[in-house]
Amino acid sequence: MTAQPEITQRDLRTRSKEIMDAVQSGQSFTVTRDGHRVGELIPLRRRRRFVPRAEFAAMSRAAPDIHLDAFRADQDASAGQETDDPYAR
Repeated sequence: MTAQPEITQRDLRTRSKEIMDAVQSGQSFTVTRDGHRVGELIPLRRRRRFVPRAEFAAMSRAAPDIHLDAFRADQDASAGQETDDPYAR
């Protein structure tokens, strides 16, 4: 694993567009102030909105079997549970 480049707080302030473009494209940075590490700039993970059919089929084949009667019994048991009413005092 390669080390993240270090940037100073001043660099972040003066080159913010360039640095943020690099973060958006996947680059991470360690931010320093007075020679001390104070934080990291890392790209956010993007959530996938679409799973290809082949990938879904492969995941489904590896999934455990679901026993429908046991599943319904579990749902009935949890739906029948009473919860404490915080306003019933």
